[in-house]
Amino acid sequence: MHVEYHYQANFTKGSLLVPESRIVAKLLLEDISGKDWTQIIATENVLQKRTQNTANTHANLARSRLKTMGPKLWKLVSNGSSPVATHAVLAATIKFSPLLGDFMNLALKEEFKRFEEKLRPTLWDNYLDACRDRDPNMPKWTEGTRAKLKQNAFRILAEAGFLTDTRSKRLNPVPIAPEVISYLEDHKEAYVLQCIQVTR
Repeated sequence: MHVEYHYQANFTKGSLLVPESRIVAKLLLEDISGKDWTQIIATENVLQKRTQNTANTHANLARSRLKTMGPKLWKLVSNGSSPVATHAVLAATIKFSPLLGDFMNLALKEEFKRFEEKLRPTLWDNYLDACRDRDPNMPKWTEGTRAKLKQNAFRILAEAGFLTDTRSKRLNPVPIAPEVISYLEDHKEAYVLQCIQVTR
């Protein structure tokens, strides 16, 4: 399967954001935009953030991720059980952030195949260095950006259940919700399917 690599540091501002994504998915289903979006997110502070800047940042990130998918997935996020919503958000996040998707597909999947108990300390850094071979145009990120990407990548994996926590980084197999698998199969999301099924 051919994949074009365009790696971006587009998850430095937040991890999986499932509670926020549930709210944003509902707004997308209601076709909320423009001034109404600003009113609900910034003024009414529906995400219950401490600052307008954080509210806008998290809302826009969740919206950008979800809009890579369609309304049927938004419904899974908005109305699904906790596992279903989490896996649906993860699917959208993988599509929005191939840097994360490829880490799951190329590195995390190998850890499970090797029956590793936890992530090796150098796994992310080695993966990030190897990304330039797949995408020569990848930006040269600062150490701070690289560290934030690593931190949020591990948070995402922990929130999705693949790591028991971000400190021990102990691996945990996760069966993906059938509703999410069905959506991805029906919408021919082969890349996302390949990335999300790391313990298959």
